[in-house]
Amino acid sequence: MQLDDRLQALENFVTPGSRVADIGTDHGYLAIDLVETELASFVIASDKNQGPYEAAQRTVHEHRLTSEQISVRLGDGLQVLKPGEVDTVCIAGMGGELMTEILGASPLVLKQVKTLILQPMNQAADLRRWLYRHYWHIADETLAVDNGRIYEIIKAERGRQKMPEPLLLEIGPVIWEKKQPLLRHHIESLLFAQRRVKAGMEKSEEASKTKKYRDVVKRIAELEEHLTW
Repeated sequence: MQLDDRLQALENFVTPGSRVADIGTDHGYLAIDLVETELASFVIASDKNQGPYEAAQRTVHEHRLTSEQISVRLGDGLQVLKPGEVDTVCIAGMGGELMTEILGASPLVLKQVKTLILQPMNQAADLRRWLYRHYWHIADETLAVDNGRIYEIIKAERGRQKMPEPLLLEIGPVIWEKKQPLLRHHIESLLFAQRRVKAGMEKSEEASKTKKYRDVVKRIAELEEHLTW
């Protein structure tokens, strides 16, 4: 199975021999490739929606994989898991806020997970902040591009560390440290979003006098400074 660049980037962060939960599995492509490449010894592929759940079941059956290799489950978030069933959780294609809700809703399951591999569609800074506040830290990060869109992939591991400064929570502390070829495009996309917020606030004289507006202006200046290194 040929994964797209986004899913391949997630798979690259999986430690060989892991027991993995693929939350929001959709068609089950990541789960299947993890087993077929022997990166994972066992995968739980779950989705809360009936359509993707049935699609994953069909795909697993087509690849002649057994329930001892991939367990396809219908349910919401980590609630499909028992404590200790997996050591690695992958969540991709959701907003950062939803990811924090999913992680926070199942503390007994999360307590026995060693690694989180996350691909937020938005609010990545809030997700990173949540991780550091809940005794996780970012062990690695990368950027991937698919269909013209840049995706952030975060690998978090247990252990309390000092929280990065706010701007690096936006960019990604390891993404900034690694200086990948996609870094400039990543920062430019963050700038585009901030400039759009600024332009919207400038339509209101009241909004343009607020602290939030001043924070946006400051963040734009900081991001512009990080376009060169």
